[in-house]
Amino acid sequence: MFERDRHTDEVTYWMSTVNKAKPFLKWAGGKNQLLEQFENYYPTELRKGKIEKYVEPFIGGGAVFFEIMQKYNIRSSYISDVNKNLILTYRVIQQHPDILLELLEQYQKEYDSTTEEKRANLFLSMRKHFNAQQFEINYSKFSDNWILRAAQLIFLNKTCFNGLFRLNSKGEFNVPFGKYKKPTILDSCNIMSVSRVLQNTEILNSDYQNCFDSADEKTFIYFDPPYRPITKTASFTNYTGFEFTDKDQVKLANFFKKLDNEKHSRLMLSNSDPKNENPDDCFFETIYNGYRLHRVHASRMINCNAAKRGRINELVITNYEYEPQTMAFNF
Repeated sequence: MFERDRHTDEVTYWMSTVNKAKPFLKWAGGKNQLLEQFENYYPTELRKGKIEKYVEPFIGGGAVFFEIMQKYNIRSSYISDVNKNLILTYRVIQQHPDILLELLEQYQKEYDSTTEEKRANLFLSMRKHFNAQQFEINYSKFSDNWILRAAQLIFLNKTCFNGLFRLNSKGEFNVPFGKYKKPTILDSCNIMSVSRVLQNTEILNSDYQNCFDSADEKTFIYFDPPYRPITKTASFTNYTGFEFTDKDQVKLANFFKKLDNEKHSRLMLSNSDPKNENPDDCFFETIYNGYRLHRVHASRMINCNAAKRGRINELVITNYEYEPQTMAFNF
């Protein structure tokens, strides 16, 4: 990629790596581990600079978004999610990262100066306040209390168990304390890098179907919906507080087809592979009949049974041909 001497190459690569924006939250189903494999399935038009807009309607932690926005020549982007607290935090980082960082610095100092025995109380106090304020937030109009709420969400995410975001039936965040000794609550460099990437991005708290009007033939859309559980006891669909049933998966597949037929956008979708557990389960082959199904290798990290954590396949579904790069599987 660079055509200068070796020392300059190393320095340039180091600087680009240091300043590269990455997900600012730990998020269930994050795609960091799959980025190298995903590179093989991006549309050829993206690599050739013919894609002008990137859309991600289930933004979550945003690993794919940050990778694409910093690697390819994208003019504009659109991200959305039904998780209103998540979108609130993205918008705060986009518009007021400096004030957010001041609050996170305070939280980092308070956590570090609190004895390990009392950190659980600090976490529970923050969680209680976060839940108590949920009905006082106007999520449709930016205000100063958005910044405080974003800081609280980041604090809870970095200090709760496994970085989960889970809501109970009352809409309350109920993940327990994670007992981390040195969590990175304050990451100034990354927050500022994320803010720069978000400057030309439309950020909406909305259903995925609202992206329809933003799509055209020069748009690449990546769907990362709540995964379909591959076992009866799995509960991946509930981490964001919104259940995503088989009927919802079918509805999404129909929307995928509508975009393909009417907007002619380049479409890519990921989901669980039911054949990990049941070789006869053809759910996705059926609802995405006529499209290309590929399998990538992932690590299953979230399971209460440690024996069931390990390598599994996940699906990548596209509506286009692609020119595969050198395959890179992270075993």
